[in-house]
Amino acid sequence: MTSVTSETASQSSGAWNKLVLVVYTAAIFTSALLLFSVQPLFTKMVLPRLGGSPAVWSVAMVFFQSLLLGGYAYAHYLMTLKSRVAPIAIHLVLLAVALFTLPLSIASGWGEPPASGYAFWLLGLFAVSIGLPFFALAANNPMLQAWFVRTGHPDGPDPYFLYASSNIGSFLALLSYPVLLEPMFTLRTQNLIWTGGYALLIVLITVCGVLLVRSPPMSVAAVEASDGDAPSPTWTIRLRWIFLAAVPSGLLIAVTAHISTDVAAAPLLWVLPLSLYLLTWVLVFQSRPLLPHKWMLMAQPVAIGGIMILLAVGGEQDLFLTLGGHQLCFFIIAMACHGELARTRPAASHLTGFYVALSFGGMVGGLFAGLIAPFTFSWIAEYPILLALAALCRPAGTTSVRGGLALWIIVAIAALVLIAIAFGHGSTTELIETNRLWVAKGFAIALMVLGVLWKIDRWKLATLVALGLVLIRVYPADDGRVETVRSFFGVHKIVVTSNGQYHVLMHGTTIHGAEKFLNDDGTPVKGRPEAITYYHTDGGMGRAIAAIRERKGGPIRVAVIGLGAGTLTCQSRPGEDWKFFEIDQTMVDTARDPRYFTFVSACEPNLKPVIGDARLTFAKEKDGTYDLIIVDAYSSDAIPIHLATEEAMAIYKAKLAPQGAVVMHVSNRHLELASVVVGIAEENDLKSWVYNEDSGRDNEYIFTTNVVISAREEADVGKIASDDKWALTEATEGQRVWTDDYSNVLGAVWRRLRNPDE
Repeated sequence: MTSVTSETASQSSGAWNKLVLVVYTAAIFTSALLLFSVQPLFTKMVLPRLGGSPAVWSVAMVFFQSLLLGGYAYAHYLMTLKSRVAPIAIHLVLLAVALFTLPLSIASGWGEPPASGYAFWLLGLFAVSIGLPFFALAANNPMLQAWFVRTGHPDGPDPYFLYASSNIGSFLALLSYPVLLEPMFTLRTQNLIWTGGYALLIVLITVCGVLLVRSPPMSVAAVEASDGDAPSPTWTIRLRWIFLAAVPSGLLIAVTAHISTDVAAAPLLWVLPLSLYLLTWVLVFQSRPLLPHKWMLMAQPVAIGGIMILLAVGGEQDLFLTLGGHQLCFFIIAMACHGELARTRPAASHLTGFYVALSFGGMVGGLFAGLIAPFTFSWIAEYPILLALAALCRPAGTTSVRGGLALWIIVAIAALVLIAIAFGHGSTTELIETNRLWVAKGFAIALMVLGVLWKIDRWKLATLVALGLVLIRVYPADDGRVETVRSFFGVHKIVVTSNGQYHVLMHGTTIHGAEKFLNDDGTPVKGRPEAITYYHTDGGMGRAIAAIRERKGGPIRVAVIGLGAGTLTCQSRPGEDWKFFEIDQTMVDTARDPRYFTFVSACEPNLKPVIGDARLTFAKEKDGTYDLIIVDAYSSDAIPIHLATEEAMAIYKAKLAPQGAVVMHVSNRHLELASVVVGIAEENDLKSWVYNEDSGRDNEYIFTTNVVISAREEADVGKIASDDKWALTEATEGQRVWTDDYSNVLGAVWRRLRNPDE
């Protein structure tokens, strides 16, 4: 009888433990799914307020990381309460109050940003709009793990496997957003799905609380005893945790900024690095890691060297090299850093304190890369700085004699190269410049060999990395850099070609304007500057302007969204009224400076552009005003999505004069946007003609252009309607029209990959 009773009790205990494990795992998984799906969802809602700038995502990450720290600290405090019921009751009340703030929406009074201070305004917008529900979600992971420990479950002493479950949910949420949610559902539908998930989570957490209350009493002292009297972590260890968490967190934002600046400010490109970042947490906290930590430590110098080569080469011309190379190396570096955190994690009694340290480190890294660096550096300097710091994340080690000797030989060579650059004759620097890529590659390969084969210690490795990055900065991939200017909306460079013939405006590796200063014989260019790059007279933009001017038979009124180098100011004619709309004041300052470009000073010296996001400022213009509207607004190589939607085209149409036309410049290496523009035009009862021709004159800075002109009737576009270089084009059957509530960047990338010449 006693045996049967014991067996029944054992079965009952096993079923109870299984129920506890399933419910807690489901709650943590669901919480993480909601926590990380809200990030791309709400950030996409905010993007149109700030011109689609990639910096919106960086600032959003700072907000999310900061509030994550707040949530972890709140959970840590609640778990110091002696009552078992009080933390449950307090947290459920918080979740219920937050539920009444849903569905997600931008708070009233935050519709239009100020003229400056965008980052702090954005932080305020996030705080008042989604601060409460996100804070409640942020506390769930450490709190539920602590509850799980106190249920007395056999796995309680080492609950870190639940952290892996949390990050699996986060990982799936981020991957599913650009692949499933964004292409399939509108923002409103996504919002409603998310709200339903939040309500489900409250139910799951309520059940978790009930299971905790019904579990056999287990005091905090009992938990500590089960840990074997584990000592409290020292402040040195805690600071090490913070550093190990800060470096990959900062690198996450730096890598995201690097790749999104040269493709598009879109959730697709934000979530890829963040997904890899979360995947590293999943892998390192497995009981038997799929990728052993020692392998990652061995591969880390190779990854650092790989990024050095990518930065030296300037691989942004290749989409897969940009996305794949940088992210693979980032993944390896993050695995090494997070693997160190997993290796040094404390006993369960110090679990919530450990998570507070991790979140504090994440916030520090985010603040540096997302807020401090953009205001401190004129280029994305945070990327190489964090790369050098990543070498310090390695465990302490010793250098072999042979490895140390090789290290100092390489350091000496690097120092001699820098001295030659600083004090050498023209022939010396010319030799180094000519072989710049070989110098960078050789240095990076030497770093890999020293790091992997001879296992030099972290300080020497960091020194070597720093020297190599200095060499790359002294002789970057961009030949003849004059100045680099950074603002909230990106980094742009003014480059002078080696012979001084052209001044070129660049965002990342994308040219957005150029001016010819010297003729082929070396004499200065006289008179009115020639409009080149994408705006030359024989290209799509020039032909469209000429056709509208000829159709009207007199001066035209033109609105231009996007200033760039000011090239289009020289397409104006006496008596015409051209008005420019630009979101970035630093771009205006650059275009006005005759040291860099003379288009504005020569052709529109009294230029007074309207500053602000064009969707907000242009909508205030009087209806029926313009004969021609030119949309040429770029953030590096991407048209901000909110300027290419059905609602945006409706605004343009309303501002057109009776026979006016809209021209949209859609030249793009990575996104096929012509069909998007044709679709939004057709939804507004406009006909569209597409121009796409290779000029064959790239050496003269006259490039291939892809332009779409849309108008109410054929007669409105004049001779374009009969010009065989322009194709009257209908919307693609089955391709969903972009709206403020729906866009599909992944589809645009796929169409470009499938038809690269269109």
